[in-house]
Amino acid sequence: MRIKKWHKWLILSTLLVGGLSLSGCAGNSGPAPVTPSPGTELSGTFSIVGSNTVTPITSVWAEDFMAINPGVRISVSGPGSGAGIAALIDGTTEVCQASRKIKSLEIEQAESKGVYPYEIHVATDALSVVVHPSNPVSELTIAQISAIYTGRITNWSELGGNDAEIVAISRDTNSGTHVFFKEHVVQMQGLPTEDKSLEYGPNVLMLPSTEGGVSETAGNPNAIFYPGLGYITDEVKPLGIQITADDISVLPSVETALNGTYPIARPLLYYTDGEPEGIIKAFIDYCLSAEGQLKVNEVGYVPLP
Repeated sequence: MRIKKWHKWLILSTLLVGGLSLSGCAGNSGPAPVTPSPGTELSGTFSIVGSNTVTPITSVWAEDFMAINPGVRISVSGPGSGAGIAALIDGTTEVCQASRKIKSLEIEQAESKGVYPYEIHVATDALSVVVHPSNPVSELTIAQISAIYTGRITNWSELGGNDAEIVAISRDTNSGTHVFFKEHVVQMQGLPTEDKSLEYGPNVLMLPSTEGGVSETAGNPNAIFYPGLGYITDEVKPLGIQITADDISVLPSVETALNGTYPIARPLLYYTDGEPEGIIKAFIDYCLSAEGQLKVNEVGYVPLP
């Protein structure tokens, strides 16, 4: 059992970036955008299902690609990474978008149905921890965030804030963001305090969408949530994150994700059944092109280096 990868990965802190382009050639610009020549206009229909986090950039890419290729129709939906992977396994989508890596068990399930997941790293995200702008707390360590989400810290006064009960908000269990945050923050992956037995506490509010979590945090002075970088608005305040109490705090941004100083960054991925061909390959060529990666930056995520 082995999953093919479009990009080789370089691990820098928790940031996973870089690799080979679709054509197999190294370089920053990626493949050129696909523009059909006269008599070779692309046509066809396919769907992209999965991560709510990846949906904003996928939607922009799809709209742009369809404008370039009027004969192509792409449908995009974001019920969650788990749902997207399940759809790929069941053959109900051609492309899965995911904010977490596919699990070994999911690969086995796919292969048992004759589906062979092929992984493409299309962008990077800085997973941000946000609170209400009125909250006086401006930075937290990974251990402190873990303690909030496991229920060991329940009042903001324990963190130098107001005497108020913390309202911890999470994505639901079908979300790749939920899984990534649990492994890397709640369980403190890679730290001396790592504990794989830790789980979200029973009082954590689970929501089906990132937009819902941001909205709840914007309306609740005591809330805390963890949206992707592209979902941050002026109505919430991102916190500086410290790996440990001895480290400086770092705010989430494109720059800090690219240089590896922000500790909660992750790859955004596409999965297809085998190496993509035809219009799907052409679409992913566009996503990885210089033009496509410029859109990543405009939407608020981190382009590939």
